[in-house]
Amino acid sequence: MKEKNTLSRRQVISGLGASLAVAAVAPVLDAEAASSPVAAEPLQDPTTKYPKPPFKSQQQPWPGLAGKMEPQPDHGEKTYKGSGRLKGRKALITGGDSGMGRAAAIAYAREGADVAINYLPAEEADAKEVIALIKQAGQKAVAIPGDLRDEAFCKRLVEEAVKQLGGLDIVVNNAARQQQRQSILDLSTEDFDATMKTNIYAPFWIIKAALPHLKPGSAIIGTTSEQAMDPSANLYDYAQTKAATSNYIRSLAKQLGPKGIRVNGVAPGPIWTPLQVSGGSTQENLVKFGGDKPLGRPGQPAELASIYVQLADPGASYATGQVYGAMGGGGLP
Repeated sequence: MKEKNTLSRRQVISGLGASLAVAAVAPVLDAEAASSPVAAEPLQDPTTKYPKPPFKSQQQPWPGLAGKMEPQPDHGEKTYKGSGRLKGRKALITGGDSGMGRAAAIAYAREGADVAINYLPAEEADAKEVIALIKQAGQKAVAIPGDLRDEAFCKRLVEEAVKQLGGLDIVVNNAARQQQRQSILDLSTEDFDATMKTNIYAPFWIIKAALPHLKPGSAIIGTTSEQAMDPSANLYDYAQTKAATSNYIRSLAKQLGPKGIRVNGVAPGPIWTPLQVSGGSTQENLVKFGGDKPLGRPGQPAELASIYVQLADPGASYATGQVYGAMGGGGLP
């Protein structure tokens, strides 16, 4: 009996020692596993990452469709990966069918936000693709077609977005009209008015309608352009609107800062979007579009998606009144 008890105690002590040893080693093993190197994404040369000029001469009626462009723009459909940075947020994006608006909509959804997009009825084909991608990300998608040149519609747009999303945290004023004219003599009052209404009046109307719904921590983002600082001769009206956009971003940031609402902007350089093929550029410039930048090519909307996410991310809570540039090495924000 004594021997059996002795053996039992030895076994217990031995077993306890082994258990303690395993417990002591386990955290080390877990730490080693956690710190095990993950295969890094290979570096990509930004000069060859996307198509470079010369491009095929092509033209579409305004406002144009991304789905008919050659090559088709990359909005991050296959590449953008979210990590929950905007989980639970509710966003309204104008011009969300194509270009930077589409890239932002895809990214926001994959970051956990519900998204409402506005677009012109003629852009329905592109918009349907965006709505499907938002739903594929597991988020609520709201399509609200309409012309932003109408003040009454801009008010309804915000009301509908708030109603269907159940609130509003992020407003992205991205839609724009760009029609090149070689001379101011070729620019009609009707054209000038359409550009001003789309690019300046619409954000004014939308922000006024949205403000009562925006709580501290909300974000307003405007899309400006390198044209605000370095205007092209043939974009007399468009360039003015982008200078005004940069200005309202900085002014409104000062006004809304005390209320806890951040206002920032994104300033793209030459980006491959339907604006260019639907009258925003001459065919001569289109063929060599973006080739004069240090990276030797135009940007793709997908390359700006992370900027729109950053400006909406609550982690960027000290960024307001800023204009973030993405110009391929040319210009200043």
